[in-house]
Amino acid sequence: MRLAFLIPPMMLLAACGSEEKKSGEGTEVSINAGDEHGGVQIRTGKDGGNLKIGGDGAAINIDIPDFVDLDIESDFDIDGVKLYPGSKVTKVDVDANDTNGAEKATVKLGFTSPAAPTKAADWMAGEFAKKGVKVTRTGDTLAGKDKDGADFRINFAPDGATAKGEVVITKV
Repeated sequence: MRLAFLIPPMMLLAACGSEEKKSGEGTEVSINAGDEHGGVQIRTGKDGGNLKIGGDGAAINIDIPDFVDLDIESDFDIDGVKLYPGSKVTKVDVDANDTNGAEKATVKLGFTSPAAPTKAADWMAGEFAKKGVKVTRTGDTLAGKDKDGADFRINFAPDGATAKGEVVITKV
């Protein structure tokens, strides 16, 4: 299974952290990766999660602790452009597969932003321009292609006076 490279980093992430978070906080993480020989599924949230590895006659099913120290906001960027300052990632969903040599991956990040949708979209569009990354804009949605050839889309929607949104990155 060529996507097995995901296992060691996920185990390290699952094991990190010992600080206590407030109830209800935390990023939900979902990772689904595999090929015709088996796969890896990781699901976690504020109360911990589960790691399943299976394929070709073997299976592992492990409960894992929560991701208390995972700092997705600091680690996330597209060609050096981060989310609007103060944004919080609320959900991560990774779906990657390699079937018959055809690799495909989709990453979705749900987030909240302290700014209104137009202000956050304006800021991010300006940051992409500074980095030389061409984006198109339709309303409060930005779309483009990163330097590695992956397509991305960032949607901003109103959430009271602030914004919520989703980043979708697709690599085929």
